[in-house]
Amino acid sequence: MVALAAMTCNAQTKNAGQVKVTGGVIQGVVEDGMMIFKGIPFAAPPVGELRWKAPQPVIPWDGVRQADKFGPSPMSGMGFGGNASEDCLYLNVWTPAKTLKEKLPVMVWIYGGGFSMGTSSSYNGAPLAREGVVLVTINYRVGRLGFFAHPALSAENPEHVSGNYGILDQIAALRWVKANIAQFGGDPSKVTIFGESAGGISVSMLCASPLAKGLFRGAISQSGSSFGPIRPKSYPGENMKSLAQSEKEGEEYGKSMNATTAKELRALSAADLSRQTVVTGGAWPIVDGYVIPDDQYKLYEAGRYNDVALLIGYNSDEGDSFGFTEDPNQHIASVRERYEDYADRLLAVYPLEDGKVTKTTRDLGRDAAFGWGTWTWGRLQNQTGKQPVYMYYFDQDPMYRQGDRRYGHRSPHGQDVDFVFQSVRPGSNPTDQALAKYMLKYWTNFAKDCNPNGKKSDPQLPTWPQFKNQNSQVMVLTGEGPHPAPVASEDAMWVLDKYFAWRRSQE
Repeated sequence: MVALAAMTCNAQTKNAGQVKVTGGVIQGVVEDGMMIFKGIPFAAPPVGELRWKAPQPVIPWDGVRQADKFGPSPMSGMGFGGNASEDCLYLNVWTPAKTLKEKLPVMVWIYGGGFSMGTSSSYNGAPLAREGVVLVTINYRVGRLGFFAHPALSAENPEHVSGNYGILDQIAALRWVKANIAQFGGDPSKVTIFGESAGGISVSMLCASPLAKGLFRGAISQSGSSFGPIRPKSYPGENMKSLAQSEKEGEEYGKSMNATTAKELRALSAADLSRQTVVTGGAWPIVDGYVIPDDQYKLYEAGRYNDVALLIGYNSDEGDSFGFTEDPNQHIASVRERYEDYADRLLAVYPLEDGKVTKTTRDLGRDAAFGWGTWTWGRLQNQTGKQPVYMYYFDQDPMYRQGDRRYGHRSPHGQDVDFVFQSVRPGSNPTDQALAKYMLKYWTNFAKDCNPNGKKSDPQLPTWPQFKNQNSQVMVLTGEGPHPAPVASEDAMWVLDKYFAWRRSQE
């Protein structure tokens, strides 16, 4: 059998050895002693009749397939250097293993981008892999090509559902990992999934999907969860719609494009479908009763989820990123519009200060979109699950320059990603590199042992306590030194918790 052992003889050359995977034989490259395989197909191209269908088995190839460059990025309204295609179901592997016997833990990265953009080629897995893990990055369909429900598509589906193709792509990639990662020196029983924003929300959904059961043992979610109620109108943190509502919207969209049948919909150009997508609400996973069985809050209350070790958290000033306004009157009006009966209570616990919108005010947006869902995820798993939960609060000062609108603001949405992937560029905060090294150790330790502290205590690594429902402690990730602290704005989040319970009862 062609396997990883065949690579070691070529370790000093640019070409890596050959590996047999589902579909055929691939050959990667060696860079700085790291074996890298790019553009590996994990499913058939989802084009033509396979558009808006669950990913199908890989089409086998003859000979040796060169795995030395990234596959095409998913189609999106943003584009990615021109290398975008509807044929996008590819993944990439970085492995430091020299033999199959190493059985290294595996980390699978799921990118963010509001389910409307993103690509695995934006991330270099080598820094994480050098810590002793096999690192995998995957593509999945985004925008209306990945998340589009329509009665005609549901009618032809064996499960009578449509809409969650991008999540099914992620599950197909994880099944590929389970079947093939041993050929790269990885252990299929030690898989950790991790992602940020829409990638973190995907991690949350995979933890709740019965279709992903047994495909991973650990989950890391950076600024992403899915515990808001199902409702027709979307807001950050309340994005989930029912299959019926999404089919209705899909039907209206199809009519606007003069397409009412599945055949007519598939005849639409991928470019037109991608251009129509808007990040906030243009495409999103839905509660279809199959991939996502129900409101995730209810699933966790009932213990109906994949009970895996969790490392979850969010950034300190994410309220600066979505729908932010510096006008106090506009802020109050938007709070009243969204929160209705709970507006006054929330304005009281996330108040204006001296009549101005400050971080305390913005924290309502942070917690509604990220903080409450993450905190609720941890609390519910502690109630109904057995696996440990570790929670963080990323608070690294970006040190915006004086004169910048954001001067004095804290960590925005997405700042943490470069710290995890060790791609932080020299900037104004001299402690950035130190924090990146801490996070590299915490993330890879978790992949190895389901514990960010590792098996043995490291005197240079501050101890990260488990998150508990009583006397809750989170790890504050800051360049001045990671340290445990109480949950930020926890008293205010209890009020927000009552709002979500009320909203769930109304919907």
